Amino acid sequence: MTPTDHTRRSGSIGPARSGASALLSGRYRLVIAALLFALGMINYMDRAALGILAPAVKSELHISSSQLGVVFSAFFASYAVFAFLGGYLSDRFGPKKTFLTAAIAWSVFCALTGAVHALLALVIVRLFFGAAEGPMNSTTNRMVTNWFPRKETARALGFSLSGQNFGSAFAAPIVIFAGYVAGWRMAFVALGVVGVLWSIVWGLLASDRPVENRHVTQGEQAHIVSDRAALPPSGEKPALRPYIFRVTTFGLALGLFTLLYPLYIFVSWMPSYFTGVLHLTPAQLSIAASVPWIGGFLGYSLGGVVADYVFRIGTNGLVSRKITTIVPLLISSAVLGFVSFVHTATLAVALFTLALFMLSMATQSLWAMIHEVTPASLMGGVGGFIHFLANMAGVVSPALTGYVLDAGGGYDSAFLIATGVGVVGALLIWLMVRGDGGHTRRVNVAPSPDLSSSF
Repeated sequence: MTPTDHTRRSGSIGPARSGASALLSGRYRLVIAALLFALGMINYMDRAALGILAPAVKSELHISSSQLGVVFSAFFASYAVFAFLGGYLSDRFGPKKTFLTAAIAWSVFCALTGAVHALLALVIVRLFFGAAEGPMNSTTNRMVTNWFPRKETARALGFSLSGQNFGSAFAAPIVIFAGYVAGWRMAFVALGVVGVLWSIVWGLLASDRPVENRHVTQGEQAHIVSDRAALPPSGEKPALRPYIFRVTTFGLALGLFTLLYPLYIFVSWMPSYFTGVLHLTPAQLSIAASVPWIGGFLGYSLGGVVADYVFRIGTNGLVSRKITTIVPLLISSAVLGFVSFVHTATLAVALFTLALFMLSMATQSLWAMIHEVTPASLMGGVGGFIHFLANMAGVVSPALTGYVLDAGGGYDSAFLIATGVGVVGALLIWLMVRGDGGHTRRVNVAPSPDLSSSF
């Protein structure tokens, strides 16, 4: 490292920083978290748009609820496959290039959704759209592994992933307004443009690792790696296959499946529930379909704080992560069971909000749990495989819900099925996820006084 590089990285010599640069000195990882948050917003706005615009799309293309369910499932079929491939690619080529390619690709196919005129074309576009969005969560996990210490993992993941629910909250009013002003087709085009703009900013500001970024000081680099010493050294990268084909990995995948099952009902069918069952107007829908996702946003954000607190005071990292995953999962399952007994928009929105709050708490904690049983060098591949299996929920949930609706079971039956799935998931997480490889040991590392509370 040259003297100039040393000066730039340590921040000990040179002109005084001011404004945003001074504020972020030693905290540049917060910029990465903010970019991931923004991408999560765009990602979920894009995928939620079809559910919000479903009545207009169904009417113009003359498709039934069952056919629309197949369209929703087509997205998640390819999404699941590329969740694994995206995680592998982020390990192989780095999360920066993976995200850059994926975001541009899904933005293009989001825009192309506005060009379809038949059911088959819609299914094909959604297949490619899902493939491009597939790397989202596994690559986010890879990026957090590179940029944050373990003791900040749940908060970093919680904040980054909360952008997804924040995007869903904004999607309803924005997409409804865009559809009203320019039609549903142009609404998809406008969303695609936003994704391309994000890609430009990401290319300018992000890097795969802190050491590659000129804005990161040596102190921040030391803080980031301070408590990841319990994982195998990167110089001796373990084989991926044994970590994929183990009981723990399948337990995590099945647990995440049960968390995503009701989530994808919300993404795909909640707007139709409000309009078809509770008979809300478009203006009322823009509010009712937004509020529950605010609950999800808060669940990710506050859940990360709670999960990291339980992690810090516990003696076993894995058990701590299990507790902060299973408890909110069971609560959300119970709440969904009560939806069958309410018949007003206010109560339905309140229950959906609480359910999404708890689901989001559980989801970010489960993603943090993966860090306790997986080497850092394999985080993308293992996380991607878990995401691949779990996202079969996206194939099953929307299609099964559409079938139940057409068969006369109604939304009550769909929500009760989701309740049962959640209870089974909690049991599977507790029994199947084990402390393989000793990665659950607590790491007692003295925190950097100037950095330990910066996130």
